[in-house]
Amino acid sequence: MSRMRHLRWTTLIAALALAVSGCANSGNPHSTLAGVYTAEQAAHGKDVYAASCISCHAGMGNHTGPVFRIRWGGYSLQELNSFISTNMPKNDPGTLSPDDYIAVIAYLMQLNKMPAGKTALPVDTTALKAIIYDTVAAKP
Repeated sequence: MSRMRHLRWTTLIAALALAVSGCANSGNPHSTLAGVYTAEQAAHGKDVYAASCISCHAGMGNHTGPVFRIRWGGYSLQELNSFISTNMPKNDPGTLSPDDYIAVIAYLMQLNKMPAGKTALPVDTTALKAIIYDTVAAKP
């Protein structure tokens, strides 16, 4: 490979690496690493989870760690919201308020070590579509 061609490939690879790392940057408002929920919202979500979810989901294995990251990593929070709000609680799907479903998602983000921020996770579906569950820099 010629020196010039090698330089072009190296530059291209470096540019791609920067683009990918920029997407995972906690400063990206479209990443869950940017602090897209508040601690108060997650606390409310924990209460909702205890009242409405824990009877079927006592073990957190499907809601945290690798299983959750593999299932939801790269998806928008609206996709997660849609799944939860149309399927849960299993005995009476869709019966929680939109705020309660969003609070449960905030709690799930907290359980999965996503940082809390100063702004609450919105109920607005358009805004949720723009927020991606980012697992690139998430700690197990």
